[in-house]
Formats: sequence, structure tokens, C-alpha cells
Amino acid sequence: MNRTLYSILFHLGLPLIALRLWLRARKAPAYAQRVGERFALGLPAMQRGGIWVHAVSVGESIAAAPMIRALLARYPQLPITVTCMTPTGSERIQSLFANEPRVQHCYLPYDFPWAAARFLDHVQPKIGVIMETELWPNHIHQCAKRGIATVLANARLSERSARGYGRFAGLTRPMLAEMSLIAVQTETEAQRFRDLGARPECVTVTGSIKFDLTIDPQLLASAIEQRKQWQTLARPVWIAASTHAGEDEVVLAAHRAVMESHPDALLILVPRHPERFSSVFELSQQQGFMSVRRSTGESVTHGTSVLVGDTMGELLFLYALADLAFVGGSLVPNGGHNLLEPAALGKPVLSGPHLFNFLEIAAMLRNSGALEEVSDSAELAAAVRRLIDQPERAKKMADAGLAVMKANQGALQKLLDGIARLLQ
Repeated sequence: MNRTLYSILFHLGLPLIALRLWLRARKAPAYAQRVGERFALGLPAMQRGGIWVHAVSVGESIAAAPMIRALLARYPQLPITVTCMTPTGSERIQSLFANEPRVQHCYLPYDFPWAAARFLDHVQPKIGVIMETELWPNHIHQCAKRGIATVLANARLSERSARGYGRFAGLTRPMLAEMSLIAVQTETEAQRFRDLGARPECVTVTGSIKFDLTIDPQLLASAIEQRKQWQTLARPVWIAASTHAGEDEVVLAAHRAVMESHPDALLILVPRHPERFSSVFELSQQQGFMSVRRSTGESVTHGTSVLVGDTMGELLFLYALADLAFVGGSLVPNGGHNLLEPAALGKPVLSGPHLFNFLEIAAMLRNSGALEEVSDSAELAAAVRRLIDQPERAKKMADAGLAVMKANQGALQKLLDGIARLLQ
């Protein structure tokens, strides 16, 4: 398939795109807002001539944040346009950069040639930086037509994805050949990009910028202060973060088992998607746990056994409140979520077995003794109990995670150097 055929098929798929938006809006009403932006209509007024950064959703927005802050500092004269595809990503971008007037934001229009052209003519960026592997042939081609360099940052490419791209070589090869820099996490992935048609001189191994996460000491101080207020300094507190449908029941069953030996244990349960906040809170109550919602500001008391983290932009703080962390999206075959956030905060990390989105990072943490994998509620409960009962074991895991973080930092600097060369 070549780009012309792809564009025709994309246009033929318009009714399906509209249906998908409508179905999503029924679950998450924010999908019904700002629909025009998705077709490059009614785009907000923009400062032109800066850097465009695309981060598809929440995870990529968080990963991009240190890079965006570094770009703001390095290029004080340039505006930065940050795009995404989801309401949760949009909310996170707006909360991360609420006080930064040079950061402007809209949804990235769908990959129609005319929508991509209209967006680029509106923003007129000097360079485009796409996070991870969100590759849109028409957007990349329209950049190439205008002489706008494109960078794929923190690039990942699993064997499965590479096979998928390989099936459409007529579309993939010219698209990758038009890219100016592909900054890849591992050499294995670099080779996959070369095999698919990326120019070898444009592919460079930088490692993952997720390791370049810096924790504000004030965050940890605030977490201790919050625990003092709640009188939970002496209570065991654990977090299950970024959970997906099918995981909350497992986590709550594990918490019930933990409470048999530690009746004062507190679980912070944080669903991944806002549309599930209410149902997860109701589930917790139905199962007989004294539960409070973070968004209400209601205080955790001696009787509270579950705090549902139903706020946006607070995950790092909620991790900081806990003694140990389970990272969701991993007990169900979703591929897992960022294991490095709790590791960077000095927490022992637990996860399920489905970590295909983070294979290398998971292997590093596992091999160093910083990560333990569990497959059901009994194993999760046993792991949580062990870490509560053996603080020296918990400290050893936490220290191992911090050591992995420290040993792998530097990807962000390499990426910034590559962007600087292209901007010159």
C-alpha cells in the first residue's frame, strides 16, 4: 500500500472515525468537545515558528515533560506547540504547563493530507518531535514537503509492531526515509527501524528518556506532611496505580488478604482512565471497604482502608504517599505502564506478567532485584505482606531501582543534542 491508497482508505473510513468518537464520547463526554480540532478546523490562535511536540496520550505526555522543559530553557525565544489525541492527554498537558505561556496546545488533526497541511500552515514549526512510535504518513510527508525536520523521540518498536509495519512496506519505507532523526531506546529497535527503511545515518541509540525523570524533593516532603495529617505514618500504605478493567477486583481481593495480618493497611487505588473513577469507587464500597475519593478532599481516617485516586496530574504524589507500588495494565494483557516513576521515588515495584510495552526496562529492574512480578491476587497479597513485614527487603528493592535509574540516565541530553543539530 502506498500513501495515496492509504489516504483514500482513510477518507472512506470517515464514518467509522465518527462512530468511534461518538462511542467514546458516551463513556468519556470530553471526546465530544473540540471535535473541529481533529479536522484542523477552529484551531486556537498560535504563536508560529517554534517546536511542535506530539505526545499521543497521558503516558507520552509525562515522558515528554522533561524534554519540553529542557527545550523551553534552551530556546527561550521559541514557542512550543504540544499536541495529543486524547482528552486525558490534553488535560495532563494543560495541568503540566498551566504556568508556561510559551506552551500552546491543541489536538493533532487526523492524518488526512489536507488536515495535516492546514495544521502545519497554522503552526509553521521549525521542527516536529514525535514521542515514541506515533507515526502518521501524511503528517510526516507534509513536514518533508515544507522542509520541516521530523524527530522520532524515545522511539520504541516491538517485534510485533515491526512485522505490522513491514506488511505495508510501500507506505512505511518512504515515510521512515523522510524522517530526520530516529532516537531509539535500544540497538535491537534501531535495527528494526533500519530494516524497515529508515536511513541508517538518521537512526541513533539514545536509551530511554524515561530514566531522566527528576523528582522534586518538595514532592516527598509534601507526601510526608500529608501522611502526618492523616496519621498514617505508622500504617502500611501501598498503591495500585494505572489499573485497567479486570484488575481492580484482583487488587481489592489482595488488599482484603493483606488486612488479615495488617488490619490497618491502607490501599491507594488509582484507575488509569477517568471514566472508571466512579465505578471503581463503587466497587470498593460494595466489597465492604471503608473508601474515600481523593477528589472530594475528604480526609483519610483511622477507619479508611481504600483511598481511590480519582484526580488528574497527581500520580507521582500518590506514589510518594505509598511504601510500595503495584503498577497496573500488567495483570491483564495491556502491556503495562511506566515502572520507572515509582522506582525514581524509591519504592519497591510490583507488577503483573504482561509487560510487553516495557520489556527492556522491566528486564533491567527485574535483573537488579527492583521488580517482582505476580500473576494473581494471592501472589500480590503475599508480595505486599512480605514487603511490609521485611522493611530491609523493601529498602533493598528500592535502592536497586534508584541505581537502575541513575545508571541509565543521559538519553535526554543525547536527544536534545540531536534536536539542536537539526535546528541549526
